[in-house]
Parts: sequence; C-alpha cells; structure tokens
Amino acid sequence: MKRIIVGITGGSGAIYGVRLLEALNELGAETHLIISEWGEKTIQMETSYSLNQVKKMASVYHSVKNQAASVSSGSFRVDGMVIAPCSMKTLAGVASGLASDLVTRAADVMLKEGKKLILLTRESPLNLIHVRNMETVILAGAMVFPPMPAFYNKPQTIDDIVNHTVGRVLDQFGYDPDWVKRWGSIERGPEAR
Repeated sequence: MKRIIVGITGGSGAIYGVRLLEALNELGAETHLIISEWGEKTIQMETSYSLNQVKKMASVYHSVKNQAASVSSGSFRVDGMVIAPCSMKTLAGVASGLASDLVTRAADVMLKEGKKLILLTRESPLNLIHVRNMETVILAGAMVFPPMPAFYNKPQTIDDIVNHTVGRVLDQFGYDPDWVKRWGSIERGPEAR
C-alpha cells in the first residue's frame, strides 16, 4: 500500500485535492491530509463538500499547525506528497525552505529525503517571482504540475477536466486508473489519419 501526503492550500482549485483524495481511497492508498487555513476557505467557497467530509476522506488528518506530526519527519516513510492546489504563497515557502507550517515542512522533508513532491501550482498569469520559485523547486527535485486541461480527450464536464489532471498525477505514483482517457486510445477524426 502506498502512503501519500496530500496538501490542500489556498490557490483556486480545491477540487483537485478533494478528487485526488477520493481517487487514492478508491485505489487503496493510505493518505495523510493537511489543509492550510486558506485551503479550508477555498474548499468552502468552491466546492459542495464540508471540511469534515474532506477530512474524513483521508486515512489521517493533520492540523496545519502541528509541526510535530508524523509527516514532519524524514524517518516517517511515505511515497511522496502532492499539494493540490499549490498557492503561490506555498510555492514561495517551499522554494525558500521556509517550513512555517506543516504543509511547507512536509514538502521540505520530501525534498531533503529525495521523495516525490508534486505541486499543482495555481496562478495565472505568472510573474517573474513565480517562475523563479518554480525553477528553484524543480532544481531541488520537485515536479511543477499546473492543472492545465487537455482537450484531445474531448471533456464534456468540469469533472472530466479535473479527473484527467488527477489521473495524470496518479500516473506519477505508478497508478493506472482506467478512467483516464489517454492520447492514442482516443478515436480521432479523418483529418488526423
């Protein structure tokens, strides 16, 4: 069983973190959830889920203020961490090594332990500070994974768009959900032949 940390921060797109938790549950993973203060607010503003519903989706919920949580130590074995969405504030904290809360501390641990760290960065347009912070975390070993929709799979709903991105994140942990529509498996029109 894989053990994956999921962070939900204040960038728009809380549904990515929620859907990731649902998918990891379906796949039998052990999940450790951390929600920032503004992550809580975006869940309430953007989704129909209550905070309690989201917290109950996780195997373990950790308060963002609990720097003594198991996931704050490199001796606690995990397969990686996904921050979905990852606000620019959180990205800046990770890029600078400023482990001021449990989300950024757990991310820092992933980098120092050489574990997978995936950041679904949410902002547009990007300024130079954002780009430099992205460069810094990539050089440190993280994967910057903006949740940009694919259109070759002909999404019909917002759920289709969210599921595709979440499915691609799951690919990074070796999962192969059958609901991901992949390039090459999709019938293309006569102009593509």
